Amino acid sequence: MKTTLSLLAGATLILTGAAAQAQDFPNKTVTIVVPFAAGGPTDTVARLVGQAMSTTLKQQVIVENVGGAGGTLGAGRVARAAPDGYTVLLHHIGHATSATLYRKLPYDTINDFAPVGLVTDVPMTMVAKKDLPPKDFKELIAYVQQNKDKVSYGNAGIGAASHLCGLMFMSALKTQMTTVAYKGTGPAMNDLLGGQIDLMCDQTTNTTGQIKGEKIKAYAVTTKTRVPSLPNLPTMDEAGIKGFEVSIWHGVYAPKGTPKPVIDKLSEALKVALKDENVVKRFAELGTEPVAQNRATPDALGAHLKAEIAKWAPVIKAAGEYAD
Repeated sequence: MKTTLSLLAGATLILTGAAAQAQDFPNKTVTIVVPFAAGGPTDTVARLVGQAMSTTLKQQVIVENVGGAGGTLGAGRVARAAPDGYTVLLHHIGHATSATLYRKLPYDTINDFAPVGLVTDVPMTMVAKKDLPPKDFKELIAYVQQNKDKVSYGNAGIGAASHLCGLMFMSALKTQMTTVAYKGTGPAMNDLLGGQIDLMCDQTTNTTGQIKGEKIKAYAVTTKTRVPSLPNLPTMDEAGIKGFEVSIWHGVYAPKGTPKPVIDKLSEALKVALKDENVVKRFAELGTEPVAQNRATPDALGAHLKAEIAKWAPVIKAAGEYAD
C-alpha cells in the first residue's frame, strides 16, 4: 500500500512539475533550428515566422542554422534537444523524404518529434531552356518519351525537391532522362539559362522572374491549382499527368516528449504568425502563401508527414537512388 501511494505521489509531482513548466513557457529565448545554410528559402521562411511568433510568445525567437547531410544534422540536433519547447525544428519536404533517402538515420522521423504545425507550401514549376522544341506540356511529354535519355534533366542534388520532382516525372512517363546533379539550384539554373541542360523542376521563388522575363520556357506548375503569380501556366494535372503534385512544404517540430500545453502554445503562436501582414506580404513575394489555419496544427502536420513519407518511399526505392 505504501509503495502504491509513493508511486502515485511521485507521478503527481511529475505531472504537477510538467504543468508548471508548461504554464511558465516561455520564459527565455526560443530557438528555431533550420537544417540548411543561412540565406536560403527555408531560412527566409523561418526568420519571417520566428519574428512574428515572438510577438505572441513575448520572448525572442532566434534562428540557428545547422546545415549538412541533407538537413539530417539539424533534425538530429532537435531530436536530441530537451523536450521543453525552447528548441524546435523548421524543416521542409526533406524531413519526409529523408526517411527513405537515408537508410540509416540517427533518429526516427515520426516518433522522435512532436509536430507543431504546417507553415507553407511553395509551388514548383517544370521549366526548360528557352529553345526546347515542345510548345506546351502535352508536346513535352511526347518529346521526352521519344527522345528518352537524350533529354537532360538538371537538379540541385540527391534529395533536393528538384531531384524528387524529376523522379516523379520520369516515373509518371515510365521514361528515363539523363540526370545531371548540381550542388544547388543556382548552378542548375545557370546551365538551364545557358542551354547546357534541357529541363528542370524548381520552386517558384527561383523561376518566376526568369519565366516572366522570358529567359526560360515554362510548361506547368506542380500544384493542384494554378499559381496566382503565373495564372496562365496550367497544372500538370490539367496538362496531362493526373494526380501529379509536388510542393516544398514546411513544418515546425519539437522534440518528442514536449508537454502538450507547450506544443499548444507554439502552435497558437504559429497560427497568429501566419496571419501577420508582413508574413503574408513577404510570402507572396516568394511566390507562396501561409497554409490555412486548420493546417497549422499538430494533427495536420503529423498526418501530412506520414502521407508524404508513404508517397515518396516507393518513388525513391524504385529509382534506387539513396543519399547514404
